[in-house]
Amino acid sequence: MFGLSALFLARFQFAFTVGFHIVFPAFSIGLAAYLAVLEGLWLKTGRSAYLDLFKYWLKVFSVVFGMGVVSGLVMSYEFGTNWSSFSQKAGPILGPMLAYEVMTAFFLEAGFLGVMMFGLNRVGKGLHFAATCMVSIGTLISMSWILSSNSWMQTPRGYRIDEATGRFLPVDWWQIVFNPSFPYRIVHMGLAAFLCVAFIVAGVAGWHLLKARREGRQASEQVRLMFSMAMWMAAIVSPIQVLAGDTQGLNTLEYQPAKIAALEGDWESESHAPELLFGIPDMKNETTHFKIAIPYLGSLILTHSLDGKVPGLKDYPKEDRPYSPLLFFSFRIMIALGMLMVLVGLWSLYLRWKGKLYDTPLLHRIALFMSPAGFLALLCGWITTEVGRQPFTVYGLLRTSDSVSPIALPNIATSMIAFVIVYFIVFTGGITILLRTFAEEPHPDQHGPAEDQPQRAAGTTQVSHQPQPDAGMAE
Repeated sequence: MFGLSALFLARFQFAFTVGFHIVFPAFSIGLAAYLAVLEGLWLKTGRSAYLDLFKYWLKVFSVVFGMGVVSGLVMSYEFGTNWSSFSQKAGPILGPMLAYEVMTAFFLEAGFLGVMMFGLNRVGKGLHFAATCMVSIGTLISMSWILSSNSWMQTPRGYRIDEATGRFLPVDWWQIVFNPSFPYRIVHMGLAAFLCVAFIVAGVAGWHLLKARREGRQASEQVRLMFSMAMWMAAIVSPIQVLAGDTQGLNTLEYQPAKIAALEGDWESESHAPELLFGIPDMKNETTHFKIAIPYLGSLILTHSLDGKVPGLKDYPKEDRPYSPLLFFSFRIMIALGMLMVLVGLWSLYLRWKGKLYDTPLLHRIALFMSPAGFLALLCGWITTEVGRQPFTVYGLLRTSDSVSPIALPNIATSMIAFVIVYFIVFTGGITILLRTFAEEPHPDQHGPAEDQPQRAAGTTQVSHQPQPDAGMAE
């Protein structure tokens, strides 16, 4: 069928479904933490704007969480239908880890989600805040188990292979869970989730700041507050993310050097290696065309030494090489977006210092333009990580070609078409709801899901909802 193989279509189908799915858990992780911060600040300060923002973003969270659950269910079926050989061989290790994720994280989230979403006026303020924190902690625990499972596939440890069946059997669960790449990847992913939400919040706030300016009025306290909080997050977290990415790169160089060679477009291992800013890797001719390089920078970045040795793809058999062209560009797009986030964050600090954070339309336009940047960088990072592991599902041990089910191409094609149709219908509807929500400005006495009357912190003075001259400057 069109020259495609069952293996290729099975890989494409999983990439398609997980590419949709990964956006929503990242959104949920960052947004749950943001909701916990907003509610905590409301309880501590009594400032009603925090409660208004909590209710506003709680509606967004309800949609995002639901879409994440729906999109995630499909992948569990794909393991059985398209990747049964992989499930059979890696199941003794990955099966318990995914079960732990359900028992420790999903049950925690599901148990407190209803209280968080519908109990603001039905339970005590302390209990409701505890429920919000439990949901946030649950998303982080879920992320930890999923990343531990995936990291084991990248850097497998603590196993033995049964000679009769070829199955991976656990020997040391501590080594399995806390495998060499896991600590670096969980930090990188967690920070990525926070940045994704920070730039979405900044984009929404930027839109309303520009709208207020066009209408000749001052933006509301709620809009200014969430823009201030988002810019603080961008300014603080984006530089830390760059450092976290650097440490992960060092770890990848140690345990997956072929991936580093592929994403750098290097064919010959060399010391004093340059950094390629641009090029077009050619897998057939084993070269990179149209190179634009900075001398010595490759060795400096990858090894922290000017004469450090950088691996080349020719060090590895052709059948063991990742596909360099895709890795080369996905990695550079991710880096470029990360650098833009750092610049926006630093610029916001300067404008905050000058007292012009809310009076610079160019920053607000850039924040609006950059609102999907976190998710785009996340997807590019996922492509870099997963494509760089190829041609293996368990790095160096189990090939992707040996992991696929003995399923016919027409069957995969049928399910692929069904997935594409259903996903675009469902997720187009979900995205439409989110955009309509974003178009509404947060306002006083914002109603959350199933809330009839706003609840204010007891014993506090009612805070005016009119924008104050210094509103948000201290956030």
